[in-house]
Amino acid sequence: MDIAGKKVAYITLGCKLNFSETSTIRHGLEEAGTLTVGEKEHADIFVINTCSVTDVAEKKGRQLIRKIVHHNPEAYIVVVGCYAQLRAKEILDIEGVSLVLGAHEKFNVEHYLKHLETTAQSEPHSCDVFKLANFNLAYSFGDRTRCFLKIQDGCDYFCSYCTIPYARGKSRSATPEQILQAVRDVAAKGIKEVILTGVNTGDFGRNQPTDLLALMKQLDETDEIERFRISSIEPNLLTDEIIEFVASSKHFMPHFHIPLQSGSNEVLKLMRRRYTREFFATKINTIKSLIPDAFIGVDTIAGMRGETEDYFKDARDFIESLDISRLHVFPYSERQGTKALEIPLVVSQEEKHRRVSELLAISDRKLHRFHRQCEGQTRPVLFEDTKVGQHICGFTDNYIKVRLPYDPTLANRIVSVRLEPEILTVED
Repeated sequence: MDIAGKKVAYITLGCKLNFSETSTIRHGLEEAGTLTVGEKEHADIFVINTCSVTDVAEKKGRQLIRKIVHHNPEAYIVVVGCYAQLRAKEILDIEGVSLVLGAHEKFNVEHYLKHLETTAQSEPHSCDVFKLANFNLAYSFGDRTRCFLKIQDGCDYFCSYCTIPYARGKSRSATPEQILQAVRDVAAKGIKEVILTGVNTGDFGRNQPTDLLALMKQLDETDEIERFRISSIEPNLLTDEIIEFVASSKHFMPHFHIPLQSGSNEVLKLMRRRYTREFFATKINTIKSLIPDAFIGVDTIAGMRGETEDYFKDARDFIESLDISRLHVFPYSERQGTKALEIPLVVSQEEKHRRVSELLAISDRKLHRFHRQCEGQTRPVLFEDTKVGQHICGFTDNYIKVRLPYDPTLANRIVSVRLEPEILTVED
């Protein structure tokens, strides 16, 4: 297929890592002469980047693919991402799908489109994910304000409930030189904030001389970007040295996102996590002792196989005791091929949703308390380059979302703002 002049629409499901990779695919196709259009602008080609972190994510992916095929019967449909790696045959059974590209092949969309007529469409284009050794750098910049920069991919942890290692392969990283060049590239576009992201970001630099802390120190010396954040980091990889560095850093923001997954040690063992809740609590205490106003987001899963009512109550009480800012709560999802399926006790869907609701209520209380603690402070806010209703929104250094009456002169600027209750928002 001659793709020059073709209109391409991009749809991304799932995590920020996926968004960064979609941006990289888009940049490559644009350089090959394609035109980027919206989903409803009669595209010739659709690139759908999928997620497989839960069964709900896969279901949404299937529904979206069928919807796009139905409304665009003449278009070429290209499916990439984690769902494409794990369930390629299933996706190819959807009538109208043109290409399914796995973990490595997704960065070669241009090649496969150009050879579409000579390539068998009845087979997925995928790889042995555990043999992947190369790293594909990716970064996104949609709003000209913040950029998600992928510095690491893959995971070697094999938690009992998770399929990500099977979708992404083993842990591997970009080189510091690649990352520094990417930072210069996005700085040249006027971007003010870069979020370092990966599947297991704290594992950056494995088998390299530069670990995450060393990289952060290098980035802190690059004054081209005003703000850096770490998207998420495992508690066992969040060293005290990293916390101490953020506390004194010029450019790394006082913001941490740390997956806990369960506040019960018994459930953590079932999950095959690499820490205890006591260890997790020490990390929270260290952060708060060094950076009292730091925002701490925490992931947790409700209704894991084997999570008895007593285990849940124990976990809930522990989470309530933590000095954190917000929870991201997910109901446990059965994943084909995971070790968790060998655990006999199954929590009902109704009970899972009840437990999710209890944890979300805790999250709401913690976020409101964090906001109250920060009320009256004057903090730097980076305003987004978008209009939301009649407001312009932005985030403080410690990740409090602020909204003011719309003023286009604030866009993509860092401005000191006094935090008053009426301008704080709990929306993501």
